[in-house]
Amino acid sequence: MSLETWLAFLGASALLVMLPGPTILTVISYSLTHGKRARLPLVAAVTLGDSTALLLSLVGLGALLATSAFWFTAVKTAGGLYLLYLGFKLLRAGVSPAPLPRTGMAGSRWKLFANTYLVTALNPKGIIFFVAFLPQFIDPAGDVTRQLWMLSATFVACAGINATAYAVFAGSARRLLASPRAQRGFNLGGGALLSAAGVWALLARRA
Repeated sequence: MSLETWLAFLGASALLVMLPGPTILTVISYSLTHGKRARLPLVAAVTLGDSTALLLSLVGLGALLATSAFWFTAVKTAGGLYLLYLGFKLLRAGVSPAPLPRTGMAGSRWKLFANTYLVTALNPKGIIFFVAFLPQFIDPAGDVTRQLWMLSATFVACAGINATAYAVFAGSARRLLASPRAQRGFNLGGGALLSAAGVWALLARRA
């Protein structure tokens, strides 16, 4: 994998983890209701949750992509189409504010960790997304399994840093995400990014 490809993945991952989803909304809500003591379990839960989802995504995927040129092309093509679909959904998304979940009932750090971990790790959309997203940055001429793990570690690091930032600036983040204008920007920006990734994947497939 070239440095340029890794930097492109790093930039795409950093932008994607910033998009508000169930995990981010949970992190913000817990941070506001439980304060500083919630930061460590929340960041640990997001990091471990993303690691679990990535592990589930990579089971069998690395061997499949490494041993079959046909399946490598098939996965990349299907992934590109899926990214286009996600981008189209975001671009069409409404701008109605998404209410943050009420999480004041969970008091202990263990409950904060467990709830956030389950939200992150067991999101089937996240697992499918990883299967579609990671192969787009893989060089089939290199060690596919090694590249997958490298990209996974990069994504998890971005997710952990992002969760930390949202937890620290929870008050400002909540006000931002409650704004229809901000949500419109997130939807359009995220939709454009995912659509561009899908188009790029399909064009690379044809080349």
